[in-house]
Amino acid sequence: MHARKKPIDRLDPQVLAEACADAMQRDDRATKTLGIAVVRVGPGEAVLTMNVRDEMANGHGICHGGFIFTLADSAFAYACNTYGQRTVAQQCAVTFLQPVRVGARLTAHAVERAKAGRGGIYDVTVRDADNVAVAEFRGHSRTVAGDILAPDNNAPQD
Repeated sequence: MHARKKPIDRLDPQVLAEACADAMQRDDRATKTLGIAVVRVGPGEAVLTMNVRDEMANGHGICHGGFIFTLADSAFAYACNTYGQRTVAQQCAVTFLQPVRVGARLTAHAVERAKAGRGGIYDVTVRDADNVAVAEFRGHSRTVAGDILAPDNNAPQD
């Protein structure tokens, strides 16, 4: 006999947020490839980490901003997808505050600032191991059709 999977308590916001993160992680090849780890999630919030590797250095010998943006964008994605409905980025902006050296461990903390209708606003602070802010990111989200936890719904749609 097959073990029956316990249903997810969608009424418990923390349980729902964690189930959504687990579902996203299964197919999130981008974050896996970059070694980005999900540390924790909660309703409208996520914390992810990344170690800056040699191949992430730009021509100046510091971390390429695109990798820092990707870490922040991933934290944003996990934060805005904690409610069960598929949500994508509509607009994002980043401000780089400090250069980041190869070997640094970065932590991105995404926090929901506003959520209304199909839109949301999330702020992400990326910090180094000394807790120095190296980048600030703001993302605007848009919910799309689809339930994150539905096994047959793999692609976002409008």
